[in-house]
Formats: sequence, structure tokens, C-alpha cells
Amino acid sequence: MRIAVGSDHAGFHLKEHVKAVLNALGHEVVDVGPATSGSVDYPQFAADAARLVGNGDVDRGVLACGSGVGVAIVANKVTGVRAVNAHDPAEAEMARRHNDANVVTLSGSRLGPAQADSIVATFLRTEFEGGRHARRVGQIMALETVSTEPDTVLHS
Repeated sequence: MRIAVGSDHAGFHLKEHVKAVLNALGHEVVDVGPATSGSVDYPQFAADAARLVGNGDVDRGVLACGSGVGVAIVANKVTGVRAVNAHDPAEAEMARRHNDANVVTLSGSRLGPAQADSIVATFLRTEFEGGRHARRVGQIMALETVSTEPDTVLHS
């Protein structure tokens, strides 16, 4: 699998750990940065990784910041991306099964390497269930192209 990784300074240690684990498992990792643990603004790195996912240049993305929230917000602004800030493997699994999430975000302040490994492994191995969930994911994706006119949001 081809996987984009990125972070800010607060998630840098987790990004580096996840990158090493993914490489050891034989995945192709595209590291969008940062290259050091010095203070950086996370939107640039989260957007770069999310664009790779949204454009189909990579299969999935893994992002980390202090809480995982900031990078999730940024990633979810990119067309084609459905990011989840997973706190445990169960959240990662359900986001894949029901929402076809393609980016997982991690809290560098709250998760240790073993927890991150478990979340990422679950995220990567879990398949999207489709079925009724495909209809809902389609509705989510339609929001990316819906007019800003009032009352155009998916009422049926």
C-alpha cells in the first residue's frame, strides 16, 4: 500500500515511528514532512498529505499533531478525503467500515507508539463494507460539490 504521512512538531515523533513501522511492513511511505521536530504550522503538511489521498496518488494517509484534531480538520477540507481522528482501534475500524475513511489522524500528546501501531494497523487492514454505507458516503461526497444555495443538502 502507498501511504502519505505528515505531522506538525507535536506529532513529529509519532509520524517518524509510524513511518518506520510502515516501511518495515513493506508499505511505500510518502513523507510530506516536516523533516525535523522544530515548530511548524500543521495546515501545510496536513493539506499536502490529504491532497495526495484525494488525488489518488496514495491509498491512505496518516497524520499526527498534538491532538489529532487540527490535522483532521485540514484533511477534511480536501476533496475526496474522509479523515477520522481515531483514539483507539475500534474508532479506526468503524470509520473504515462505515465511512470509508481514507486518512487517520493521531494525537501525538495522548497516544504512545504501541497505541498508534494498533490504530494504524486496524485502519489499514479494515475494508469498507459498502451496502447502505456506500449510499451515505456518496451523500458525504456530494457535499463537496453541492451549491451553497439554501436547502440543497440531501433531503429526500
